[in-house]
Amino acid sequence: MEDVAARAGVSRALVSIVFRGVTGASDETRGRVLEAARELDYRPDTRASRLGRGRTRMLGVTFAVGHAFHGEILGSLYSEADSAGYEIVLSGVTPVRDDRAAVDTLLAERCEGLVLVGSGLASTDLRRLGDGLPVVSLLRPVREAQVDVVRTDDALGLRLAVEHLRGLGHQRIALLDGGRAPGAAERRQGYRRGLRVSPGLDEVVLDGGLTELDGARAATAFLALGGERPSAVAAFNDRCALGFVDVVRQAGLRVPEDVSVVGFDDIEQAAYPHVALTTVRQDAARLGAEAVRAVTSRLDDATGPEGGPTPDGAVVEPELVVRRSTAAPPHGEAS
Repeated sequence: MEDVAARAGVSRALVSIVFRGVTGASDETRGRVLEAARELDYRPDTRASRLGRGRTRMLGVTFAVGHAFHGEILGSLYSEADSAGYEIVLSGVTPVRDDRAAVDTLLAERCEGLVLVGSGLASTDLRRLGDGLPVVSLLRPVREAQVDVVRTDDALGLRLAVEHLRGLGHQRIALLDGGRAPGAAERRQGYRRGLRVSPGLDEVVLDGGLTELDGARAATAFLALGGERPSAVAAFNDRCALGFVDVVRQAGLRVPEDVSVVGFDDIEQAAYPHVALTTVRQDAARLGAEAVRAVTSRLDDATGPEGGPTPDGAVVEPELVVRRSTAAPPHGEAS
């Protein structure tokens, strides 16, 4: 800042005023300071200045590296946090770096609140975190009073998928299950509710998962059913659906003529013309906005002069997006 002040011919105090965005500098002075900063490639240390004011205004976010829908959520979180005057700090979860390590990094960075995207933390860990700072569980329902939840109505999403397939005439519909992944239990529930609407429909649940490889394994199990194969499948997510489609096509089956497929998430790849996957869309923009609103409401209510209501979280409705991976069942299926 001393260098910028010298280049602009002003005091260091005026440079500070300009970069803090407060009144006290004329437009002409402000322009000279900003031009000097550009010439010197100077960028103010915003974190240091926030610490000096007693707050970091940083929100920590954990997410699964490689999870396509988590990537879409991050874009919304950045946009909403910026509008609210907060900075996002990311910490990724990988096969060799668990949720606890990701959270520890964010706490060391002095983040004021946490948004945990699809976190696998145990309830005891979530409760302990929530006792110390605002925490939002995004995409995963939890029953901890200290933790706000923002999620999609996963049960409704799978029910929409099953109802769509039933409406096309499918009588045997398989679920490529998500196991213990966040939201999987709710999606199983929605699948079963969708079947119960039409008495006589049997459950066919195959192990699925989160990735294309999981979908490929599910496809192998599906193909092994032979003549007992269902005519349609609803996958835990789009990546699982894409892996399934790839393997059944290699085996000679046509999608949707021989088997209809529905995904979940509506990631970017689902809309590619050669994929055209029918899917259940999660509203990434709304989910991100609700998560930031929940955590910043707690922070601003706690530190502001007036306080306000405690956010209760949000359940966001999904939407069925119909593309070309679903159609009426093959001729001759029992009705």
